[in-house]
Amino acid sequence: MGIKDQFQDKAQELKDKAEEAGRSAKGKASERGTQASEPAKKKKEKVHDELDDNWDF
Repeated sequence: MGIKDQFQDKAQELKDKAEEAGRSAKGKASERGTQASEPAKKKKEKVHDELDDNWDF
């Protein structure tokens, strides 16, 4: 195996690690976003329920 092949292998390894880290970070950010929006969703549902209750004829 030549030096060129070693550099290419190392470059591919680093690329793979970077892609995995990016996917992991994206997944964690998505999860945090979902958790942060839960209270807002619950409040929205509560307001809709109250409006439905008040406007029933």
